[in-house]
Amino acid sequence: MADVIDVANDHADYLLQMALERRQRGPSNSVSAEECEVCDEPIPEPRRLAIPGCVTCIICQAIRERRQ
Repeated sequence: MADVIDVANDHADYLLQMALERRQRGPSNSVSAEECEVCDEPIPEPRRLAIPGCVTCIICQAIRERRQ
């Protein structure tokens, strides 16, 4: 039987895989997202203006970069 931590890890892995699949489709020249595609938190306007086409918040992007 899976415990809560296993379920949370499985969910985090699923979200990461979904985000990586979207990223592999290529860079976007579109307007930056207003909400993070990983955690659904708002992306601050300065970040959206500084990084056109961004789709993740600062925290989720930092996690992605550490895992790579």
